[in-house]
Amino acid sequence: MKSMTFKAALVAATLFSTVPGQAADQLSVLLPPWGTLPKELTDEFAAKQGVELDTQTLGWDEIRTKIVTSMVANTAPASATEVDWSWVGQFGAAGWYQPLNDGIAEDVLADVPTASIFSYDGNVLGVTYNNDFRVMIYNKNHLTDAGVEAVPTTPDELLAAARAVKEKGIADHPIGLPLSASEGTSTAWYLLTKAFGGDLFDENFEPLFTDPESAGYKAMEFEISALEEGLIDPAATGLKDVEIQELFKSGKITFDVAGWAGNLSVYTDAEKSQVADGAAAALMISTTGKARTIGLPEAVGIPTGAENKDGAVAFINWLLEPEIQIAAYETLGNLPARLSVLEKLNADGKLVEGDIILKQAALVEPMFAQGAPAWYPDFSTSVSSNLNLAAKGQITVEEAVNNIAADVEAAK
Repeated sequence: MKSMTFKAALVAATLFSTVPGQAADQLSVLLPPWGTLPKELTDEFAAKQGVELDTQTLGWDEIRTKIVTSMVANTAPASATEVDWSWVGQFGAAGWYQPLNDGIAEDVLADVPTASIFSYDGNVLGVTYNNDFRVMIYNKNHLTDAGVEAVPTTPDELLAAARAVKEKGIADHPIGLPLSASEGTSTAWYLLTKAFGGDLFDENFEPLFTDPESAGYKAMEFEISALEEGLIDPAATGLKDVEIQELFKSGKITFDVAGWAGNLSVYTDAEKSQVADGAAAALMISTTGKARTIGLPEAVGIPTGAENKDGAVAFINWLLEPEIQIAAYETLGNLPARLSVLEKLNADGKLVEGDIILKQAALVEPMFAQGAPAWYPDFSTSVSSNLNLAAKGQITVEEAVNNIAADVEAAK
């Protein structure tokens, strides 16, 4: 699987144009839509720094492809780019990103607990801009109208509530989960594996999800059975997580099961959401009574070979300023990475569903206790591809999990 990925990268490299040489007064930034701040804010940064800012916005999967293909071709894709938690092992081993230890003040780094997730061999390769972890988000008005008195706390209760909503004709497909061949599909399965009380790997990275009694197997069965029952929209096989979010904002689904904690600020904003008065949060469903969840933070880093590294460092420091962290939360739904900012928002009553968010934050677990392995991208691709095939009815759950396990072995 590694050789296939590498060959694909070499072929795809020709599809992307290289970044032209940048003068000190030019700065290119490559981020996903949820990392791209409003133009009025970035214009302020550009004016303050005296730079011409070129903001490039691509989807998460497309950004990773562009970074890999560019770096294989020895060309930086931009001066500052998205660095996902899951890329650290691969990018660190390849030496693709600049250490930021000396570019960010020690007290600021200490205020960003997730900074350690982006460390490789003692070097910080990215600094968090989006303190992403998952919480269950639901439409309380839908539940009330369906006669559901209690918010679901278990997978079975979630299915029962979704059936009640569907039977009342409130939402045709109440459960929102992505099932396309994309990263959001993979991370939702990881989350549900925790919900079913288990983990995907043991301490030696041996798969734990092939046994029908395992949490990972049951989590995938849960998704496929909900899809077959019509509780998940059949169109989900072509939807990414950001499109599930749009369905929730429009009132077409009741549960954003793998909800981004920060998105509550957007969901409850009447200017951005049609369900502002109904959006609420609950601790993650669980079969054990412990509402486990995963942290999936995102950072900004500087590729080796970047043209304007000083400007990129200034941009990252700007993103960490308290007022910018708050603006990113209010406009984009990005939960602040700095602990002091998060605490201030809650103290000021500006952290939507603050009590639930802080309770769930205390139960956040890393996806891999040992750190993301270099082969994680291959694993994630296999998960989303096989789960997508299972959702389309082309393979069984048993075949899907066995295919994933085989791909893991090949990728190591």
